Amino acid sequence: MSEKEDKPPKKARRVFLQQLGIVVGGTVLGSSAILAGINYDKKKKQSERIRVLTAENELLEIEKNDTIKVVKSKYENLTYLQKQGRDGIAGKRWVMVVDLSKCKNARKCMEACQHAHHLRPEQHHINVLKMQETKNTPPFYMAKPCQHCDNPPCVAVCPVDATYKRPDGIVLIDNERCIGCRFCIAACPYSARVFNWAEPLHADEDLDLTYNVELNVPQRKGTISKCLFSADQLRLGKMPYCVSACPNGVYYFGDENEDAVTNGTTKETVRFKRLLEDNAGYILMPELGTKPRVYYLPPKGKDFPFQDKDKQEAEEHLG
Repeated sequence: MSEKEDKPPKKARRVFLQQLGIVVGGTVLGSSAILAGINYDKKKKQSERIRVLTAENELLEIEKNDTIKVVKSKYENLTYLQKQGRDGIAGKRWVMVVDLSKCKNARKCMEACQHAHHLRPEQHHINVLKMQETKNTPPFYMAKPCQHCDNPPCVAVCPVDATYKRPDGIVLIDNERCIGCRFCIAACPYSARVFNWAEPLHADEDLDLTYNVELNVPQRKGTISKCLFSADQLRLGKMPYCVSACPNGVYYFGDENEDAVTNGTTKETVRFKRLLEDNAGYILMPELGTKPRVYYLPPKGKDFPFQDKDKQEAEEHLG
């Protein structure tokens, strides 16, 4: 073979290299495309899951679409409950009457309230206090809930509109807005509010519940809690928890617009104004101008008599 025949033509070599480049390049490009497709699928799959930080600072990976649906549904439900909680019940003006002559310190009202609102044993929306006017008069027990004032100082001082007065007379607090500043506690002359210093009693069980402002559940650490006149029960046409639980007929509850209140124990319905007039009904601290919606009937004709030990105890406390 001649020398010319031993060397392939330059043109042929160039064509061969070009063809080889096409094949190799095509292989590389094809591989890149495949890899890109795989990476795209991975990104797509990864995009369907997101990481979220829980209230306990735990990082979780969850399905994005499902999360959006759940959050959206819960948010819409929460928004509805909050609006409903602010609107109140049309045409109503709720009032409570407490008959001090009937209270025997059974504290069933306190137990029912604590159970309904998931309160700790040391927390009270309503408290029963032992009272004595003078050394020579018998002691009596006084249930003291939030007074649901028509001129509530707690509402005036709240900087974030978390506590508010409804058209139906009830004062509520929205713990989704509450920042825990405690201005309302300082402003309330009736000491009717409590602060959630610790984790709520049923924090784990209530974790997935949508917040109901009319029930104030779930409770939240760092927020305020108070008597709600059992607004959630009233919406169902039922009596407040405390009123229904009392075994001694201490509480009357009803609508001032209808001039009618019903005793929680006897179920007897009477005229609201007549009940106050006939029994010298009064409100607490009228001089403050807060205009409470909780009225009291004085402890006249009590079922248990004055005893010597009561006088001794009164002298020790009253001086």
